[in-house]
Amino acid sequence: MSRILTGGVGKVEVADTVKQLALDGVEVTVSSDMDAAMKLRAGQADYYLGTCHTGAGASLGVLVGLLGKDACHTFGRSVPGVDQVVALLDDGKKVFGFALDQIDAVTPVLTRAIAARAA
Repeated sequence: MSRILTGGVGKVEVADTVKQLALDGVEVTVSSDMDAAMKLRAGQADYYLGTCHTGAGASLGVLVGLLGKDACHTFGRSVPGVDQVVALLDDGKKVFGFALDQIDAVTPVLTRAIAARAA
């Protein structure tokens, strides 16, 4: 089971998108960035998907500060391919930021790659 937390401006929309995918082995919860950082550090969650208007700064600011940049990756306004997401997961990334207007494109790619890991 992969436990995903969502945060940022579009946290509800990201959580709804994850739920609509109805993937086995994925649980999603709407969170705040501070709560997410604490849960990730304590092993009570596995991944964080954060959104802001640019996908670069505010989506991950607190998490980068508390978990370190090695655990985090921002896509900004780009839409990643499956291979890129798999490589980032292989590299140990657990925290992902992306732009609010990219939720419909980025969330499924990230969530499916995470679900495939849990299978």
